Amino acid sequence: MTIEEILQAARGRLAGAPRESLGELVVPRRVLGFARAPRIVPAGDAWHLGVLLLDDDAVRATGDIVRARTEAPRGFAAESQRARAALAGAAARGGFPEGRAVHVGWTTIDIAAVSAGGASGPLALVDGVPSVRWSATGGYMPLERYLDDRIELLRHPPAGAS
Repeated sequence: MTIEEILQAARGRLAGAPRESLGELVVPRRVLGFARAPRIVPAGDAWHLGVLLLDDDAVRATGDIVRARTEAPRGFAAESQRARAALAGAAARGGFPEGRAVHVGWTTIDIAAVSAGGASGPLALVDGVPSVRWSATGGYMPLERYLDDRIELLRHPPAGAS
């Protein structure tokens, strides 16, 4: 099967499954020299399948995932916590409801490049088989098998998962 056929079959199996929000970070220009707070604006939705985000006409590599929440004064032990809290506040300012998971920093995968034998994001052709690298240090596994596992998890999450 081609990558396009594998993705189309996955979309058919995902019909009715829950999707998650996609967002894009917007940093407004200064007005009269004053900086305005950045916000994350809606950019559609997709099925979250591990390292992939699949929607009706594209596949993307995941970036960061934050839960929208109103900013409040907090103390942070690490600068990374402060940065994540700022992203969560930007999602709330962008109109996402409190607690909604929002994917930001995702990148669109070039299916044509992968089909031609190259790689794009976590997808590549390995010995002629469409494959996905499921972690930065992990090896490749066949895309079809990866999607089977991820769709099963999305449709039937383990007990206690939320």
